[in-house]
Amino acid sequence: MGISAIFCLVASAVLSVESFHLAGNPEAVFGCDVNAALSCGAVARAWQAQVLGFPNAFIGLATEPVVLTIAVAGFAGVRFPRWFMFAAQIGYLLGLVFAFWLFFQSMFVIGSLCPWCLTITVFTTVTFFTMLHINVVENNLPLSRRGQEIALTLVRNNVDVYIPAVIIAAMAIGILLKYGTIFFS
Repeated sequence: MGISAIFCLVASAVLSVESFHLAGNPEAVFGCDVNAALSCGAVARAWQAQVLGFPNAFIGLATEPVVLTIAVAGFAGVRFPRWFMFAAQIGYLLGLVFAFWLFFQSMFVIGSLCPWCLTITVFTTVTFFTMLHINVVENNLPLSRRGQEIALTLVRNNVDVYIPAVIIAAMAIGILLKYGTIFFS
């Protein structure tokens, strides 16, 4: 979870810096503007890049240090209250839904992909399922006894590893199917 948070934080920082460049020069060209399919600039110029009225990357700058702190504290043996970890799971679920929505917008509406945004989507997926694993193992979710038993069985059978792997693989396959000819031509 901590490693994923670091990747998301770095990607958010890069995107934040690029948003400042774009604000100063709307015609700026970024290093990741490779072609029509892989263009940070095209994604950054779209309205979806500022859904709340400021660059989306600022959300990552604000939230990922919290996730990193939870990961480091957990590694050090700190046990957070159940309500706190449940709230963190809900918050990260919202972040995951937002990341998937932005991925969908990039793929099918904007028509370009940003490698930094893809990094955030992949590692947000990993972080969400890592946090879910921790919350299931530590019984932090408000599940019935039967629900907790089922969740623990799924974790013991690595379903929490397989699901994000399938999601990330499906994203990669979708990207290759849609943009493969552009990438490899």
